[in-house]
Amino acid sequence: MASDASHIPPARTGAYPVRNGNLVRPLVDGVPAFRRISDAVARAERRVWAAIAFVDRTLLLPDGGTVFDLLDAAAARGIDVRVVFWREPSLDPCPAPGWETFPGNAGDRAWLAERGSTFRARWDRQPDGCHHQKSWIVDAGEPSEVAFVGGINLDRMSIVDRGHRLPDPEEHYHDVYVELAGPSASDVHHNFVQRWNEASERTRSDGVWPRGALGDDLPYPAVASPARGDSRAQILRTIRDRERSILEAYVAAIDAAREWIYCENQFFFTHRIFERLDAALRRGVQVLVLVPGRPLPEVLEARKRHPGLFAALEALAHHERFTLAGLAWADDAGVRHDVYVHSKLMLVDDAWMTVGSANLERSSLERHTELNVACWDAGIASALRRDLFAEHGGDVPAAEIHSPVAALRSAADRPLDALRSGLIVRLDATKYAVDG
Repeated sequence: MASDASHIPPARTGAYPVRNGNLVRPLVDGVPAFRRISDAVARAERRVWAAIAFVDRTLLLPDGGTVFDLLDAAAARGIDVRVVFWREPSLDPCPAPGWETFPGNAGDRAWLAERGSTFRARWDRQPDGCHHQKSWIVDAGEPSEVAFVGGINLDRMSIVDRGHRLPDPEEHYHDVYVELAGPSASDVHHNFVQRWNEASERTRSDGVWPRGALGDDLPYPAVASPARGDSRAQILRTIRDRERSILEAYVAAIDAAREWIYCENQFFFTHRIFERLDAALRRGVQVLVLVPGRPLPEVLEARKRHPGLFAALEALAHHERFTLAGLAWADDAGVRHDVYVHSKLMLVDDAWMTVGSANLERSSLERHTELNVACWDAGIASALRRDLFAEHGGDVPAAEIHSPVAALRSAADRPLDALRSGLIVRLDATKYAVDG
């Protein structure tokens, strides 16, 4: 099995280079991820900065309290706490659970005043797009600096534990974050400063918190942080009209794949990625893609509007090396419960991985504001693969796990009652997102 990542090139058009000397640690699912983030915030010595897209302000974190309690407690200790929130008027009020934002409307600001919140905030709009980054950086520029990059939203469906057994809450989302320390954390620092300084609402009285906190810009980091580990990493972004390094990195990794590609993504429909996966399959690469078994209504509508796009997905299914799968489990009564795949990751040849906020669809790759981490480290990539496959595959024999895609493919074909020991189930790509 390939493990040397030298055959996978970096993105060359983005703002940030590949950097050596990083500590990279994947955090799978909401409870482990936000337990670690909360701990880092509680231990912060100087700064806590976050970019938040979706947040349910009543959500309790794994060890109690809301994210606003966490921020307020840090600010009360004298920590410099800043948050960039996404403002989207069409989501105010939120249309459904899981779509909650904190738009800084009059009610939000009155609520912050009632709490006595002293952390600093700016709101940021994106015309016809989403500021979709979900990042945290603690003690930016200090020896204790640590960053977190991923796609986990702060809602009840996402802050769940490994295994995804119901009933509390009734819907579980599978998702991933990455903890990062070292030189590449400085690029997460730079990205936050750019978001903060350029936030669209920063000159409006209702676009900042506390009231009157105008002109509070931040300096950019002057030098990269010192080495904290042994991994090569690169921060990737989508910034509208400025950067598409996430797309570049995905295309480069798919084109360079030698043996197998494993992908998890909430939205998997873009011609550019389908074309590259088709070429990989034709040269003998095995491909397994994990998506929501029951996609959102937006995906069903997309199939009606763009039949050619989904025809390209169906064409992938004609390759015997291609597998489309979802996650589900069966209770003792044999009732199937789907687990929603919200993660955005790719693993290639046990050598390279990327994790972040970007979906594999055109808006995320070209128009939204997204943030990913890529890592060239066989030990970390293979450990994440084993961790995910052991959970998804359940009781697949350990020997089979060493043949990654073949192992999960066999697990996906098990009968429903076997889903008590695993989660993965094969989907029919020719019928994916067909309403009814």
